Amino acid sequence: MKLNINSRNPEKELIKTAINALKEGKIILYPTDTVYGIGANIFDLKAVQKVYEIKKRPLNKPLSVCVSKIDDIEKIAYLNKDLKKLISNIFPGPFTVILKKKENISPILTAGGEKIGIRIPDNNVCMELSREFPITTTSANLSGQPIPESVEGVLEQLGNKIDLILDAGISKNGVHSTVIDMTVYPPKILRKGAKEPPF
Repeated sequence: MKLNINSRNPEKELIKTAINALKEGKIILYPTDTVYGIGANIFDLKAVQKVYEIKKRPLNKPLSVCVSKIDDIEKIAYLNKDLKKLISNIFPGPFTVILKKKENISPILTAGGEKIGIRIPDNNVCMELSREFPITTTSANLSGQPIPESVEGVLEQLGNKIDLILDAGISKNGVHSTVIDMTVYPPKILRKGAKEPPF
């Protein structure tokens, strides 16, 4: 099912429909502040495995997670005051921060590792979708293939494997997020993306 959604002011009934789908273990396609993302409830491991299958992503490559606000990060990863201050300077925005995961996070999500990538995209759809629980946020493409900017381009690659599509038009940046490892000091950029961090 495909629904058109307003990224700046997402329709409440569409968000509710999408959250209910996530609760049922379904996979959604949604806009972020960079490219379209594939979303699943991170605590539903069958759904997480589906995301890997849809993308044909190797299981030794972790999936990043989208949360609604900085306080939500502390539910799934370890933060101290200094890290919190750094992160508050870049979120919401086109960044993925790497932190040490908490025990409630399945190793399936992190490819067996102790670190987790977390995003708070500057996109109201993302913030609303992840208010009740974190969701996966991985680019909507086949692993290793170019990232489509439109829903049509995504569907050409992935076929009809997505349960619910939230279409907000052409993606904003069309470029990956910038990945920053914050488990080391000073923080290290692992992948340059849509924007440079202000530190």
